Amino acid sequence: MLSIGNFSNICRVSTKTLRYYAEIGLILPNEINPENGYRYYSIDQLETMLFITRLKSYNFSLEEIKTILDSEKSKDKKLYLALTSKKKEVEKQVQEFEKTLDQLNNDILNLKQGKSIMSYLESIDVQLVEVPLMYLLYIRKMVHEYDFAEEYGNCFRKLFKKIEDNKLNMLAPPMVLFHSAQFSTLGLDTEFAIPVKEYVTGTRDFHSGLCLKTVLYGSYSNLSSVYTKQREWAEKEGYESNNALYEVYVTDPSQVSKESELITEIYYPVKKKV
Repeated sequence: MLSIGNFSNICRVSTKTLRYYAEIGLILPNEINPENGYRYYSIDQLETMLFITRLKSYNFSLEEIKTILDSEKSKDKKLYLALTSKKKEVEKQVQEFEKTLDQLNNDILNLKQGKSIMSYLESIDVQLVEVPLMYLLYIRKMVHEYDFAEEYGNCFRKLFKKIEDNKLNMLAPPMVLFHSAQFSTLGLDTEFAIPVKEYVTGTRDFHSGLCLKTVLYGSYSNLSSVYTKQREWAEKEGYESNNALYEVYVTDPSQVSKESELITEIYYPVKKKV
């Protein structure tokens, strides 16, 4: 048997932490002296403590670790699933850190060259284009910001099924139109749409006309930079908003292996200021 002090030293975990783990039922002392309250741990519990520490290093919560430890019958299966899920989380975090590191390196390089940290905006191309009339098969609804990814998948699945069932011809990639400028308590007025050749029940005319167009290669996190550049261009050239801004998803986000493969067209309908 090991005293709590010896157990603490071997496992590199404070006695305060061990007492807390016992309090929440994560790892209990093997024995407590009823006379003086001294706590003792078995040699076997060293591996349990190492197991807990290892899962903590993967950013598992104590509650998640306790659930795995308590699942005796299917412990290995639950552990496998939990580790697989955590691996995906870490991979995503690594991608985010790599993206941040690239951005930091670019900013440092620009500053070394005497450029502004915001000089990356100069590489964003804005074109004035005329968009022809289209027929849109659409679903329009209020969407909360945290529901957008789920609604994107659900709505386009329904639209693609309707295209298949009615043997319609898709003319352009899926698009999303934003009919309100900001999220409210009810969400954002959002239209999920697919341009089709035929004018049938469930479609509508759409003619955005004169638009500012920018093609974004890469992460959706750069959309704000595109919006900013388009507004600056419009202000400088004497144009103002004329309709709902919309995005065309040239590549399906569910079909790419990394964000750098994403291609998105951003359209900002405008008219000349009077």
